[in-house]
Amino acid sequence: MPPVFDHEKLTVYQRVLEFIEWVSPLLDELPKSLAAQNQLDRASTSIVLNIAEGNGKFGPADRFKFFDIARGSAVECAACLDVLVKKKKCSVDQTVKGKELLHEVVAMLVGLLKLNGEGRLKQTGDQRYKQ
Repeated sequence: MPPVFDHEKLTVYQRVLEFIEWVSPLLDELPKSLAAQNQLDRASTSIVLNIAEGNGKFGPADRFKFFDIARGSAVECAACLDVLVKKKKCSVDQTVKGKELLHEVVAMLVGLLKLNGEGRLKQTGDQRYKQ
């Protein structure tokens, strides 16, 4: 289906959808009672929803806030994959593709943050985004 909304045209949005498609079979295999399963499902959904909402905002400060939340959720997904490996619920090899997609997503979101940051990324008190 061709894109209808502006956020659907973003490469980062498409990559997150690829990650969701990749992670869905893994989530289906994991016990629903496992905290990391639930958190991975919620965090992956959060990425795509915050990109869509952020892209729909008019002001750069609002876009920044939602893109930053999306970035945090992407990193959270990577951490969930690490937890699943340590709990022996999946192997490192199983997580490689997901981690690659997440790394690409985080890089693109950092680019969107820089674009919408209006100096926020260079503030001395905010060490997270300094280069």
